[in-house]
Amino acid sequence: MAALIEARGLTKTYRLGQVDVQALRGADVDVARGEFVAIIGPSGSGKSTLMHLLGCLDTPTAGRYVLDGEEVGGLHGKRLAAVRNRKVGFVFQTFNLMPRLSIEENVALPLKYRGGIARRERRARAVAGLEALGLGHRIGHRPEELSGGERQRVAIARALVGGPAILMADEPTGNLDSKAGAEVMRTFEALHAAGNTVILVTHDPNVAARAERTIEMADGRIVA
Repeated sequence: MAALIEARGLTKTYRLGQVDVQALRGADVDVARGEFVAIIGPSGSGKSTLMHLLGCLDTPTAGRYVLDGEEVGGLHGKRLAAVRNRKVGFVFQTFNLMPRLSIEENVALPLKYRGGIARRERRARAVAGLEALGLGHRIGHRPEELSGGERQRVAIARALVGGPAILMADEPTGNLDSKAGAEVMRTFEALHAAGNTVILVTHDPNVAARAERTIEMADGRIVA
């Protein structure tokens, strides 16, 4: 499989008052296209920081990062946001859905931000994504009318609507009961089986075990 992510020596240092805090200490990461990888570790281990760098939500203090053949480690602002919008789909623990929009409108939102896509096309792609995840009957509903598991599947549809190179999920089962969490993990497994690249951040070893490869972190370093 071709490399999708190549990162070398990624570090991230935050300035808190008079103190420098090293959240990430020289991480080397390779992810092949089509892999399902879990990043696991306790709170404060650096796993979310690593995901934010790999997902172009933040920039490294030092290190080199190539995403889908493009050097992105030194990008900032609008240039970094443009890469993120084209290449990365995100799923968060708290769903991050807009309560006043229908789920169809929520899913179409990234396409609206991207620009250049007609409203009819945005709607068609949103509907197709929801139907693929078994939510076609919920298209006109608002997030508050859905269960937690359904909301997370809406978030997955939104993450996928732009055809990203990689799907990233930060504690995607953290706000769900065991039944809904298992349903969401089956969705990720099906997406992986269909050829999608998935990186999932979790503190739960049972969730991590569903991936095909695990990266373990502690104290800002990759330890296994």
